[in-house]
Amino acid sequence: MNNQMFLPLVYICIITHIVRLGYEILKQKKIIKATRLSFVIIFSNMLLLWSSWFLLCSIDPSAANLPPMLRYFGISLAVIGVIIFLTALFTIKTLETYDGELITNGIYSIIRHPMYFGFLLWLIGFPLFYGGIYSIILAIPFALNVLFWRYLEELELDKRFTDYKLYKKKTFF
Repeated sequence: MNNQMFLPLVYICIITHIVRLGYEILKQKKIIKATRLSFVIIFSNMLLLWSSWFLLCSIDPSAANLPPMLRYFGISLAVIGVIIFLTALFTIKTLETYDGELITNGIYSIIRHPMYFGFLLWLIGFPLFYGGIYSIILAIPFALNVLFWRYLEELELDKRFTDYKLYKKKTFF
């Protein structure tokens, strides 16, 4: 049963990554504008992506016999990633429709893109915890995709905020 679910979950993860990538590119090219509706659609897409990723990692049929310390490191990364992500979300209190000043307080005083950073941590952490070879391999292109989303956001923030270049020098990621 788990082996039968793995491949459809891989497809769901790939499709949801492509949807988010397409959205980010269209937003960057000003073909679409971030609205409350786009937030609902993209957030639903991301919930599907995250839940399918967590499930995919837990049923990966290619189990590697990773040392317990590496597995503990993986779950630690994942938990820290979730905490960073949620801390950022509660600091900014919105996502796509934010049109205020540059947020530089709280977690944003340390990490420029804490949501992406948190996402990367759990993207890497869960496959390590579960020890699935396929999910560890899949984490690589998915992480590169997240880094590309971050790159597109950096371009937008550079244009939007005059003090962003200075902020970049003072913060990580």
